[in-house]
Amino acid sequence: MIFDVIFRNIHLLLSGLGVTFQIFILAWIGSFLLGIGLGVLRLSSRKAIYWPVTIYIQTMRSIPLILVIFGFYLLLPIITGKSMPSLVSAVISFIVFEAVYFAEIVRGGIQSVRKNLIDAGYSTGLSYFQVMTFIILPQAIKNMIPSIVTQSVVVFQDTALAYVIGVKEFLRITTLVNVREVRSIELYLFAALVYFCICSFGSLLARRMEKRYGG
Repeated sequence: MIFDVIFRNIHLLLSGLGVTFQIFILAWIGSFLLGIGLGVLRLSSRKAIYWPVTIYIQTMRSIPLILVIFGFYLLLPIITGKSMPSLVSAVISFIVFEAVYFAEIVRGGIQSVRKNLIDAGYSTGLSYFQVMTFIILPQAIKNMIPSIVTQSVVVFQDTALAYVIGVKEFLRITTLVNVREVRSIELYLFAALVYFCICSFGSLLARRMEKRYGG
């Protein structure tokens, strides 16, 4: 059989895919929450808040993700004084990098909220924090859903870069199996098909969300 190598090693490949989803879930949660904070802070009128956040966002957007991954992998043990599991290092790298893109989505979503809704909140005596929590963010997140889903697909694709620091995610397991089996075409074609199916589903979901919420 052409793809018998896949069936023989499916348990290993699925274990690698499981690690990929683990990285994705942790990175997505962390980067989205951090992105909300950064997006809100970037709209601050206080320069002491606005400029550090803006510099951080622009810096991260100017550095390739692979360098961020290497940077945390090499620097975290020096900073903490102890070795750091490559999986932990990869997740932290994805969080601090992907958060800046979620921050821009959040910033745009907040700015899309109608001013009369904000004014109505203040007129009822709500504080800035209450207006942001109960009026602005819920409405903004609804407007952001298509962009959030699209960026989530990007985050999933980026998890493959954890390969470079030895994390045994899907792509690295595929490579390790190939070293033993020497069946590159079948194995990497299968890997490409898996990524294609998952990301295509995400892209389809994003388009449906855009039709539903994008107006």
